[in-house]
Order: sequence, then structure tokens, then C-alpha cells
Amino acid sequence: MAKRLGTILCYIFSLTVGLGIAQEIEPLEADALIQFQNQSTVEDRFTYFFATVNRYNSHSAYDWLDTVDRFTKNSEKAKDSLAIKKYQLIQSQIFFDIGDYEKSVSLSTKLYSNKHKLDLNFKEKLLDLLDANYSRLQLYDKQVEIRKQKRELGLTNNISFYDIYSSLGLHRQAMRDYIMENQKTVADNDFYGLAQYHNSIGNYLLLDKSTSTALTNFSKAKGYIEVFQNDMSSVKTESEIIQGNLLKGIIDGNIGKCYVQMNQFDKAIPYLETSISTIEENNIGRSSSEANENVLALAESHLRMDRLKVAKDYLDIDLELTKASQIVKKNKLYAAYYDRMGDFKNQALYLQKNVRIQDSLEVNESSIKRQQIAAIIAQENLEDSRRMNNQMKLEMAQNRSEMEAMDERTNLVFISLIFTLLGFAGLVFAYLKSIKNQRLIAEQKHIIENSLIEKDSLLKEIHHRVKNNLQMVSSLLSLQTKNTRSKAAIEALEEGKSRVKAMALIHQKLYQNDDLSVIEMQGYIESLVNSVQSVFKKGGHSINITIDAEGVELDIDRAIPFGLILNELVSNSFKYAFPEDKEDGRIYIHLRKNGDQGFFEYTDNGIGLQEDSEERASSSMGIRLMNRLVNQLQSTLNIDKSTEGVRFWFNFK
Repeated sequence: MAKRLGTILCYIFSLTVGLGIAQEIEPLEADALIQFQNQSTVEDRFTYFFATVNRYNSHSAYDWLDTVDRFTKNSEKAKDSLAIKKYQLIQSQIFFDIGDYEKSVSLSTKLYSNKHKLDLNFKEKLLDLLDANYSRLQLYDKQVEIRKQKRELGLTNNISFYDIYSSLGLHRQAMRDYIMENQKTVADNDFYGLAQYHNSIGNYLLLDKSTSTALTNFSKAKGYIEVFQNDMSSVKTESEIIQGNLLKGIIDGNIGKCYVQMNQFDKAIPYLETSISTIEENNIGRSSSEANENVLALAESHLRMDRLKVAKDYLDIDLELTKASQIVKKNKLYAAYYDRMGDFKNQALYLQKNVRIQDSLEVNESSIKRQQIAAIIAQENLEDSRRMNNQMKLEMAQNRSEMEAMDERTNLVFISLIFTLLGFAGLVFAYLKSIKNQRLIAEQKHIIENSLIEKDSLLKEIHHRVKNNLQMVSSLLSLQTKNTRSKAAIEALEEGKSRVKAMALIHQKLYQNDDLSVIEMQGYIESLVNSVQSVFKKGGHSINITIDAEGVELDIDRAIPFGLILNELVSNSFKYAFPEDKEDGRIYIHLRKNGDQGFFEYTDNGIGLQEDSEERASSSMGIRLMNRLVNQLQSTLNIDKSTEGVRFWFNFK
């Protein structure tokens, strides 16, 4: 719609010189979809998505759906139920943004069926989305239920119904309730809030056909939003700037619609065109009911001014109309256009469409509205009664407490004197005893601290000595290698030496750490890979190695078998995967830990496994060793052959 609408606007500007308002198009923000994909965790992606106002700046909502669907499937494979829920809420929000409210409600309702498993922040976003969906679908009784649940969760202290009243046609009552609730809450220096306040009042008046009063409020709102935008004393975030631009676009559109109601079409057109342009620039990729209404108002203005071709161009725009009133208005304008053109067949066709729509609305809408109004009023009465009963109970309880307190006060004075003396004696005794206990505690604490320091020193010394002993074993293997002529024996000794170094490196990391119970795996893997790489670089290998294990820590019982497995894999890649000194050789090492569960993946893009590699692998000492080590981690080694390279992976506890 945005591209086609832009073409129509350019055409209109060329026909009506001086009516259009030129606007400089600011460069778009960085690609939001790429930034979303680059977030490291699902929580970061979830927070980034809902904090980004103009997220469809470079990619459409359908591109976002494809990307989120991919993340969802990956989470399903990993059986990460929390990640699945977060991605599904993002999908529901995207469906809402593009105007597919039924899909959005279906996803959101399914998520809320497991509300006992959701945290408060997640519930708040989910209930807000359901509230907005039911408003667009005109299911106001369901909207009331959602707001009731929000209050029960403590997400809002007071439930307001003025917007629902307005949707049901009670615009004056809605305006009175809105003013009563919001007039005192907007600060004098909150220019954005004041603009929003006067725009809302103007909306209710415009819907109530009080056009001149509505225009006065919209003019005030426009003044406040311009002050907000030009206020250099406070730094605004990108989100606040976009929200300010959107509100200004909506206010311009409302002023234009006022002029249309007053039949001042030459004044209405510039405001409507500016409004559409502003909304489209700051609401990229989202369905906008305000923009749709402004397009129809523009079509009506040009039609009433006998600019039939321009009016037809606006009517032909493929708008995503969700309200029956908008569809009826568009059909009326088409009928009026074909009447002006003398095409009475098409005129009759569009009039018949409206007759069918209005017949359907007359049958269902009035009874549904009555039911929904009754439900809202009943809800309000129920809440008022509940509050009154609670207040009466509270007052009665207070009176009863005061009477009981007066009866007990006399007795308490006498008793309190006795207990004061006893208490004073007890305090003296307790004070003397506490001094003695504090001395004992201080002495015991000093002994414990010294013991812990001594224990840490001993553990570090043990790990240091184990590392030195393993280093000595490695040196003995090196001496043995120099005295051996058999190539097979030399390779076996070198492999043994590499494995010993992998274990020695574990103990070295332990005695260098402040925490002797765990090893930080990112640094350990880097050291291990550098150790292996230093040996094989002599052969001319130039391989790019990527390590992704940031923040993962393992205890020594899991770190030693893991280090030996990784040593085997890296050594095999250097020895066999790149026989021709491949320039673009790549190795990828991925280690993640989520609670008690871990996942390890190792890939290279070398020559891969040969046809008979499975038979040889079963007899290979390296593969047999890795299988046993993986068994120690209570898992099974998986090997995937691909068109380029090989992939080893396993889950562990």
C-alpha cells in the first residue's frame, strides 16, 4: 500500500502545486531485522523486538515472520519451551501489526491458556495485545474481561471504559469519563501528554459531530506536539521521536477530517496528504486505521471538488480495511463516482454491496452492542458494589478494633509496667550474653577463614604439582619420540603427548583461577586450540577457527573428558581434513550450557569422511577414545557427513 500511495501522492502534488507540503525524508535507522538476529539470546531478541518502534524499516513484516518462524523451529528442536513462547508472542504481535487480528488472537489465546507458567512481564505484553486485538475486532465484552484480569494481576489499579463506550457509540459519556480520569494526571510541562489529551477529546467530539469544538481541541494538540518536537532542553530517544511524529501525523489527519465535515475541502486536502505521508514514514510495515480513513477522506474531498480521476486513484488503493464503517464509506464513494461518470450499472453494484452489509449489521450489531453495553455496565456495577462492601467491612473492622483497644488499654498499662521491668532485666542479660557470643563467633570466623585460605592454597598447590607431573610425562614422551624410528610409534607418542597436554592445561587453569571448582571454557578451548595449532602450523596449515563458548563453565569431572575429545577432533582436522593446505579452511567449535543441560558441536569444511570411514572409525583408537569419553558425559557421539566437511555433536548433562 505504501508504494502505491506514494505514487498517487506524487501525482497529486504535480496537479495541485502549492497544496502539498514537502517533507525531507530522513535516513532510516539501522536494519532492525539484522540487529534482531544478532542478539545473543532469546531474551535479548524478545526485549529488542518490543522496544523497537520502527522495526519494519528495511524488511517487511512477512520477512520478520519467516525469521521468527526459523527461530521457533530451532527452539522446538532444542525443546526450549520458554523460547518457543517468547517467539510465538512476537509472531502474534507481527500478525497484529499487519492487520491479521484473528491469527493474532488465536496465537495469544493459546499462549494465555498456560498463564500459570508465564512471568508477569510476559503476561502484561500478552494481555495488552489481546486487549488491542479485541478492540479492533469489536469484541468489547471480551475486552472488559481482559482488563479485569490485568487488574487482578496488579498491572493497573483502575479499569477505564471510556474507549469502549466510544466504540459502542456513546461518545459524550466516553469524553466525560476520559476528562475526569486524565485531566489532573497530565503535567503542565508534559507537552506530548497534553497533545495526546486534547487529540483524544477532539476525537470524541468529532465522532459526536461537534466539528468546530473538535477542531479547537485538535489545534491545541497540534501546538503542543510542535512544542514537544522543538523542545531542545530534553534529549529524546529514537522511540520518542517516532511516537511524536506519529501523533503529529494523526492530529493533522483529524484536522483534515474536521474540514471535510465542514465542506472546506481545499483546506482539508493538505492536512490529509501530510498526515498520510507522516504516518507511512513512521509506521512502516504496520496496518494503520488512521491512514486508511485519511485516504477515504481525500477521495471524498477530490470527488466533491469534481476531481474525478484523482478521487478514483485514491479509491483504487488496496487498503486493508478492518472496520465495516470504512468498507461502507468506500462503497458509497465508489457509487458516487460512478454516478458522476454516468455508469449506473457499477453505481448500483456498490449500492447493493452496502445494502447487504447494512442489513447484516442491523440484524446483529444492535443486539450485540446492547449485550456488550449491558456486560460493561454490569461489570462496573459489580465492581462498585464490591468496592463499597470492602469499604464497609474495613470501616466495621476498624471500629471493632478501636473498641477492643480501649478495653484492653487499661489492662495493658499495668501489665506493661511488669513486663517493662522483666524486659529490662532480660535485655541486660541478653546484652552480656551477646557480647560473649560475638567474641566466640569472631574467633570461630577467624579460624574458618584461615582454614579456607589454607585449603585453597593446598588445592592450588596440588593442581600445580599435577600439572608439573603431567608436563614431565609430556617431556618423557618427547624424549622417547626422539629415540624412536618407527613412524607409527612416533605418531602414537605424539598423540599421547597431546592428550597429556590437554589434561595438564585443565590443572593449569584450575590453579590460576580464583574459583577452584570450575573452569571457564572459552579461555581453556582457546589455549588448547593454540597448543594444537602451534604443532601443525609447521606443516603450512592456515585455518580459520571460530570458538563460541563465552560464559560456559564446567567442573573438572566434565572438563577433562571434554578437553580430550576436543583435542582429538582438532588434531584430526589438522592431520586429515585439509591435505592440500586449503586456504579457506574453517573450524567451528560451539559449546552451550543451559542449567544442567549442555550442547557441544564441532564442524570443519575439510574433505569429510571417506566411504569406508565408518568401518575404519570403529577400529580407530581416536574414535573409540572419544566414544568412551562421551559415555563418561552420559551422552552419545553423533557424526553427520555433509557435502563439505564433517560435523560431530552431542548433548551432555
